[in-house]
Amino acid sequence: MPSLAKLGFLSIILVALTAAAANPIQARPQSKNTPLAPVPPQILTAKTVFISNAGMDVNPAGTSSEYDGGANRFYNEFYAAMKSWGRFAPVPGPADADLVFEIRFTDPTGPVNSEGGKQGAPGAQKFRLVILDPKTHIKLWALTEFVDAAILQGNRNKNFDKAMDALVSDAKILAAQPTATSPTAP
Repeated sequence: MPSLAKLGFLSIILVALTAAAANPIQARPQSKNTPLAPVPPQILTAKTVFISNAGMDVNPAGTSSEYDGGANRFYNEFYAAMKSWGRFAPVPGPADADLVFEIRFTDPTGPVNSEGGKQGAPGAQKFRLVILDPKTHIKLWALTEFVDAAILQGNRNKNFDKAMDALVSDAKILAAQPTATSPTAP
């Protein structure tokens, strides 16, 4: 039989755990005055980019035929968009580049979620762009855009294009950030 001291201690622990469960810690809301974290300067000053095709992760059903344009459509469209943008000059190899843009299309293994492929849900198809420093191989930034599910082929193609446009737009916004200034002492 446990001693009264042990029972008292266990009661305190139980009360504390119950109180914690009833009042979960809430995230502090971000202030409107919170300064933006800096974008790595390599992204802001780069002139050349090597665009790397990191491949297509396909579910066991092999859905690469869900979209027109074949298995490399995502790479070809992203490459063409970067080239036409003109902000970064594509180069043939990573040794010649200021940055490496690694693009991947993922069609996850397993079934599409029960909500019919709701954007951002587990099982959703997505584009992932990882921006790397070619000298250090450090990931500087990553961007993800989800492809909305659709039943009809034409709508799937439209959703693919919409997500690709959003990814390119994300890259443009990132590269257009103002350069960070050194903080001043209070």
